[in-house]
Amino acid sequence: MATSENPFAAHLQALTTGGQQYKYFNIRALGEEKYSRLPYSIRVLLESAVRNCDGFQIFPKDVANILEWEQNQDKSVEIPFHPSRVILQDFTGVPAVVDFAAMRDAVKNLGGDPAKINPVAPVDLVIDHSVQVDVFRSADALERNQELEFQRNRERFQFLKWGAKAFENMLIVPPGSGIVHQVNLEYLGRVVFERGGLLYPDSVVGTDSHTTMINGLGIVGWGVGGIEAEAVMLGQAISMVLPKVVGYKITGSIGAWATSTDVVLTITKHLRQVGVVGKFVEFFGPGVAQLSIADRATISNMCPEYGATVGFFPVDDMSLKYLQQTGREASKVALIEHYLKAVGMFRDYTDSTQDPAYSEVIELDLGSVVPSLSGPKRPHDRISVSEMKIDFQQCLDNKVGFKGFHISPEKQKVTVPFRYQCQDYTLTHGSVVISAITSCTNTSNPSVMLGAGLLAKNAVERGLGVAPYVKTSLSPGSGVVTYYLRESGVVPYLERLGFHLVGYGCMTCIGNSGPLPEEVVAAIEKGDLVACGVLSGNRNFEGRINPHTRANYLASPLLCIAYAIAGTVCIDFETEPLGTDPTGTPVFLRDIWPNREALQEVERQHVLPTMFKEVYAHITEGNKGWNALEAPDSLLYPWDHASTYIKSPPFFEGMTMELPAVRGVTNAAVLLHLGDSVTTDHISPAGSISRNSPAARYLGSRGLTPREFNSYGSRRGNDDVMARGTFANIRLVNKFMDKAGAKTKHFPSGNVMDVFDCAERYRSEGKPLIILAGKDYGSGSSRDWAAKGPWMLGIRAVIAQSYERIHRSNLVGMGVVPLQYLEGESTASLGLTGQESYSIEIPPDITPGQILTVRLGDGRSFQVKSRFDTDVELEYYKHGGILNYMIRKMSQ
Repeated sequence: MATSENPFAAHLQALTTGGQQYKYFNIRALGEEKYSRLPYSIRVLLESAVRNCDGFQIFPKDVANILEWEQNQDKSVEIPFHPSRVILQDFTGVPAVVDFAAMRDAVKNLGGDPAKINPVAPVDLVIDHSVQVDVFRSADALERNQELEFQRNRERFQFLKWGAKAFENMLIVPPGSGIVHQVNLEYLGRVVFERGGLLYPDSVVGTDSHTTMINGLGIVGWGVGGIEAEAVMLGQAISMVLPKVVGYKITGSIGAWATSTDVVLTITKHLRQVGVVGKFVEFFGPGVAQLSIADRATISNMCPEYGATVGFFPVDDMSLKYLQQTGREASKVALIEHYLKAVGMFRDYTDSTQDPAYSEVIELDLGSVVPSLSGPKRPHDRISVSEMKIDFQQCLDNKVGFKGFHISPEKQKVTVPFRYQCQDYTLTHGSVVISAITSCTNTSNPSVMLGAGLLAKNAVERGLGVAPYVKTSLSPGSGVVTYYLRESGVVPYLERLGFHLVGYGCMTCIGNSGPLPEEVVAAIEKGDLVACGVLSGNRNFEGRINPHTRANYLASPLLCIAYAIAGTVCIDFETEPLGTDPTGTPVFLRDIWPNREALQEVERQHVLPTMFKEVYAHITEGNKGWNALEAPDSLLYPWDHASTYIKSPPFFEGMTMELPAVRGVTNAAVLLHLGDSVTTDHISPAGSISRNSPAARYLGSRGLTPREFNSYGSRRGNDDVMARGTFANIRLVNKFMDKAGAKTKHFPSGNVMDVFDCAERYRSEGKPLIILAGKDYGSGSSRDWAAKGPWMLGIRAVIAQSYERIHRSNLVGMGVVPLQYLEGESTASLGLTGQESYSIEIPPDITPGQILTVRLGDGRSFQVKSRFDTDVELEYYKHGGILNYMIRKMSQ
């Protein structure tokens, strides 16, 4: 917040609206000509720097650097950014609250006041990642899944309820309320903050990479590592490099057969090909005015999939209408409009004179977008629906890779008969066994949700159905969706096709798809089939959705229903019918596809402000399960040493007020030798806990049965479990091994071991560890345990060809050294086998981006670039991590 020492206090200006007087920083006064050429997203960064300029974290030179964005965008200029708030979901929120609780203990042990450890920035935590699709195709699926959710997560929920009471400035939205990003869009997003009479733009960072969804409402926000988010919660600025801003010009309008899902899959593939990692993307052009806020939010949601930091839509009249539609107070909407116009952050997309300067401009004609899916293993591998049948066949033929399964011609002909619910069925390659309408990506959008409902109605009325073995589910992102689906009369038709409401949460999209029927699993395993999942989500990385669906496709809710009816992805909807009606007449997809005008009329009639007001008026009250939970009343958390869910982490053990000396890494062994596109799903413990894993053995030793193991995500508050689950993904490709899996080799013995067990053996031998990797190391969801887990295993450095932005930041936050091969070099070009010992020379006065030397045990050496990108990151590293830095600061 502004202080009397703020050198820009003279730019404070009065603004009167609705009979109330406010103040704001008039940043246009810094220079209208330069300001008017700034991208709108950069204007938000500039306002934050001006308002928070204190001569400590933020200096006048930082303001000048941002104002001179056009000149500085290519110079890797470091800038600070103070987000207005932080948003968390429970999988990443639990370890954040665990860390806060442990930090209170550490500050107390160092002689400080533990009560100082509180969020400074407002924090919202939405519990949405715990519910699983156990029960489906049943009228009581919602209630039973919620009961199971509470049984499995009671300790975690009690801990979070303690946190809600123990920490100031923290709001917790109970389970069963919705998905974090949809709740953020529909309810939590402020657009403009008012604090003490001072107005400023809403901005947010979150511990989920899809925090970017809020960009669709004109709020700058992105995902950060849990460690970085905790620093923001404690009042620290984010250190970042002033980004390039790619202008994405949209023209035209969406065709009759395409949806917003098809638009975002098209944009995702396009921007992946262009290359926007580390950049802001800002949308402009007359076509944007044709997109609803829900459409824009869908596009912004998949920003991590196209690789940008943000996918931003500045506020316009459509934004104000959305705020009104979602029940925001009229006076607040008027204040938002008045302030944003005064500060030059409100725009008219049809007025090209308002277009700012961009680093480069890319264009898309919405009329060119066709119905699409993405898969089978990556969200940016878009396929036109018309080419889906051919593409899947090519994937069967291709060698194993992102677009290949390498199934021999003989095995491609395999069919497996099986019996389910007293009926005979057959599975083949391409059979759909999961169809899930899920994820905030699409369930926040009434047009595609009502479109799915109308498609279901048309299908049922023509006599079509879905085979009962297909695991169908509907898991919307807020209660508002259920409200308008029910009011529009489409729920009975969705249920006739098996799409019963199963829960309010991320569910299938994050891997909580639950087990498939045993008969289906047996058939898949017997035929070694490439079975398929189709979901309206944003992620389909290998091994994520379900261990038995090797191919997973992202699609609109309408196409989820279509492929569920078809029962296979090996269908050409143009020439092959979905089925026949009672008269024997073939029914094609085009026959039941809803009319756009009729759909818009249904949306106009049934998506009303009163629904949003009614649902969100009770958002923090919870359900009977939440309200019955008892939680401790104490400043310090009373750790239960018998708990296998919540445990005080070892990150601060032995910590003193004195800084440790900067040391290199000596005679390190390579724990894993990895290739390109290793995701945080490969690294971080996620999904179910395999019965033959180190984590299972640990839980078994604590007296738990496999039914009680729950998921890794639910146990993120216990470092003993999480360390054992790090690199436990069954699809991990380790070059030391002949096949994918959670195994590695110990050298020089050559023994094959579980990754955790191998790390423990190296620890007993006194050897530090490193990882060798290829391009895009750490891509995917932002997960703090993708950095904490390697630290727990004893990994002290990673050498890769390139990094995903958030994961690199998380490694720094844990004190793990990120190193990058020099341009044109790799493990292969340097002839590295991974069996060598590695010593990395790190000087005490290391600087950002410094070239360092790596010496091998066989006498060879090579150079790498330090990926400490800023001085602040080096400061964190010297303290042993960002939280250690904060503890010392708060203990002074």
